[in-house]
Amino acid sequence: MTLTTELLDASPVQVQYDLTKIVACIESCFDCSRACLICADACLAEDDATDHLLACIRLNQDCADICLTTGRLLSRQYAIDPALLQAMVQTCVSVTKLCAQECESHSHHRHCELCAAACRACEDACRVLLAEVV
Repeated sequence: MTLTTELLDASPVQVQYDLTKIVACIESCFDCSRACLICADACLAEDDATDHLLACIRLNQDCADICLTTGRLLSRQYAIDPALLQAMVQTCVSVTKLCAQECESHSHHRHCELCAAACRACEDACRVLLAEVV
């Protein structure tokens, strides 16, 4: 059992959706945010950090922010607005897909390869949750 699961279980608020899916999405969002921040920083340090990595850096930063916000929103179960939840999770699906595609185009950098995998995992977890929220 993860800390996220324990905390949601300990809350007096009943989780409106499948707990396993919410936890997977929260943890994937936070993991992806962290991966994107680290990848953007690593891109800046690359010897070939020229124009071709600028899009990757920008998408990493945008993805990190959206994933962090989505994870935080999902962590707050009290009086959650289903329409807002659906919009944020859908936005997270979109940005993680874009970021994964961009990082995959730079997979000769190990950090981009790892970041793409984190983005794909987050995209998948968000899609699974989104199917329940709709």
